[in-house]
Amino acid sequence: MPNAKVLENKKAIVEALTGKISGSAAVVFVDYKGINVAQDTALRKQFREASVEYSVVKNTLTRFAANKAGYNQFDELLNGTTAMACTTGDPIAPARIICEFAKKNKNVLSIKGGLVEGSVLTAEQLNAFGELPSKDALIAQVLGTFLAPISSLAFVLDQIRIQKEGPAAPAEAAAEA
Repeated sequence: MPNAKVLENKKAIVEALTGKISGSAAVVFVDYKGINVAQDTALRKQFREASVEYSVVKNTLTRFAANKAGYNQFDELLNGTTAMACTTGDPIAPARIICEFAKKNKNVLSIKGGLVEGSVLTAEQLNAFGELPSKDALIAQVLGTFLAPISSLAFVLDQIRIQKEGPAAPAEAAAEA
């Protein structure tokens, strides 16, 4: 039987993990077997830049925390080497960073599963998320799509103006200046 101090420490870890799992926009569980120190340092740097918290977790304590948060679907995933990437920001960021990193580093790590905004997702679903651009890039693409017709209209109106004024109009304007 573990002593009371060790048990209290484990309870505190489970509470902290439960809070992270419950309060995150995305949680991704990662199998990091085969990664070396230099790769791990580079990965952690990418996570920090994207405001993603990444840490190696104990499977049993994480299982207790996930169950306490209402996610018993992770019981089968939480075995072997496990790390957890979670964020309160861009929910696609953890999966995207892991997928990009795995491609560049010969698949030294892989996604086990996770959740995005409360929905439990498989490794395949999260890998598909990893192929998506960031939230900011998606917003920029949507805005670009909205602006394209307006830009085209402005271009057409400018061409009509040039046709009405004739080709000599720009030369006349330069001579007046």
